[in-house]
Amino acid sequence: MATAGWLETRFALTKRGTSLRTEALAGATTFLTMAYIILVNPTILGQAGMPVAGVAAATCIAAGVASILMGWFADVPIALAPGMGLNAYFTFTVVLGLGVPWPIALGCVFVSGACFLLLTLAGIRQAIVRALPQPLLAAVAGGIGLFIGIIGLKDAGLVAASPATMVTLGSLHTPGALLALFGILLIAVLLVKRVPAAILIGVIATSLLTAATGQIHMPTTAYDVGAIRSTAFHLDLAGVFGVGGKAGLGIVEILFVFLFVDLFDNLGTLVAVTRRAGLNGKDGEIPRLNRMFLTDSFATMFGALMGTSTTTSYIESAAGVEAGGRTGLTAIVTGLLFLIATLAAPYAQLVPMAATAPALILVGGMMMAPLAEIDWRDTAVAIPAFLTVVMIPFTFSIANGLAFGITAYALIRLCTGKARRGDIALMILAALFIARFAWLTAG
Repeated sequence: MATAGWLETRFALTKRGTSLRTEALAGATTFLTMAYIILVNPTILGQAGMPVAGVAAATCIAAGVASILMGWFADVPIALAPGMGLNAYFTFTVVLGLGVPWPIALGCVFVSGACFLLLTLAGIRQAIVRALPQPLLAAVAGGIGLFIGIIGLKDAGLVAASPATMVTLGSLHTPGALLALFGILLIAVLLVKRVPAAILIGVIATSLLTAATGQIHMPTTAYDVGAIRSTAFHLDLAGVFGVGGKAGLGIVEILFVFLFVDLFDNLGTLVAVTRRAGLNGKDGEIPRLNRMFLTDSFATMFGALMGTSTTTSYIESAAGVEAGGRTGLTAIVTGLLFLIATLAAPYAQLVPMAATAPALILVGGMMMAPLAEIDWRDTAVAIPAFLTVVMIPFTFSIANGLAFGITAYALIRLCTGKARRGDIALMILAALFIARFAWLTAG
């Protein structure tokens, strides 16, 4: 009871309209929607020549420690883990494409985290947030809703790739698709009836049905948590700076991409999740933003030390927020579950995508609400907002969506004579985005 009272005071549970039980359920919900990374991250980084078992342990430890730190230090319901997209860039572009050894690539991740820290301490990251117009922040939230909704539909097998139309309806006869449809209906009904822990109940029930139909298979891969020794502290900082060799524009490009993508993916996630949790101020200001950025910086560096690509805030945290999570306790519970998962990482596949996909689909739908705040009759606002919304899911990148939206907003204001002295930061961002895309095209 004393502990419960202390937690109540520390996290202001009553003031935020939550409870210990709700926070615990929300943390478990977030973990279940993120657990796939325990399997996917080692699979991707393993293709870079990294020890798969070591990466699995590093993934759990990095996600666990970072999420607990975010919950305790920043007191927000946002969990972290090695980011999708950046792990693919790490493997296929940096290691396999450019021929950079994976220890040096880990060194690049660490240096990018240190740069994040310097940008945060200098107030630059916070200035970027202040420079963003409110309509674009609302568009980011809606675009991310579409993004995670499409991820859920893909995981469920309800949409599939098509050479003719890019995407098409998936096969509704597969067990995974049918189970996902069951999960969508169950969670939707529970949400409408305002049943507590509706999303968690839906995920667990769908998992049990999946097991009952024989669609879950026990892992056979041998695993030992001690495998972390094969990746931990193997990063090569000397190689990053060319000590004993050479460092050129290739390394600069790698560092820039790690910085660019993590900065704006992280920013979009923080905006969307805190907005959905009702944590933003009346003027849209995000409280404790500096602490969130500092935690993200530490997470990136710590993850590199453990042996994994960039660790960042996860948009799947929105599932925990939808389950009622409002404080850092949600992230702490998620982090503790990741640390526990370190003991048996391969068993994370016992929670199938058919069970977590419905949660992502429905949470994505509910995150569309901020789009109603945009004045769609004002074309100077509507066009940048639209580009932000559509480019996030269709390029599978929050950073790209923000880049298109900010650039369009800045150029429209500049070309119509509406630019003001207060738009200088926005203009600088737009120029950087244009330079970045020009560099990409030239490459």
